[in-house]
Amino acid sequence: MFYEIEEIKRRRKKLGITQKKLAELVGVSQPLIARIESGDLDPKLSLVKKIFEVLGELEGRGITARKIMTTDIVFASPDELIVDTIDVMREKGISQLPVVKDGANLGCITESSILRVIMMKGLDGCEDMRVRDVMEEPLPEISPNESLDSISKMLLNNPALLVVEEGRIVGIVTKHDVMKAMREK
Repeated sequence: MFYEIEEIKRRRKKLGITQKKLAELVGVSQPLIARIESGDLDPKLSLVKKIFEVLGELEGRGITARKIMTTDIVFASPDELIVDTIDVMREKGISQLPVVKDGANLGCITESSILRVIMMKGLDGCEDMRVRDVMEEPLPEISPNESLDSISKMLLNNPALLVVEEGRIVGIVTKHDVMKAMREK
């Protein structure tokens, strides 16, 4: 991870805490925090990591995938008809489904991938198509301990993330889950 030392003061002020309070939480002196923030001191990486860890916890970044993931995951099979997958997505109010076979993360089917094939083939041309014919790249896999910050960044470019523990898919995190976590904080 890359740490911007200049970000310490900005984040501290945004949280509304004093240098003294941050120093107490990190376990260092207030003058040390002042020197770091002013650029008078080039601190050890371990201290910078600790400061960012404390700031992250204060900002709610102690939230992990395990805390916000949905464990009742709905999967699509690559052999399933697209029309059946559409029915499941509509019934459950889901905009994307991981495509899984024998526990393996093979791909993802989204509303967008379905719309693309409808635009190319028309409604009638899609009736006999299978999920494997239109699925996109697999959803990225993360650990249950992945931070909310990291999850949010990954969700900017992905419809969802699969949470994998010991080689097994144990949950899914969507943008909705992140927004829900923010509201419940």
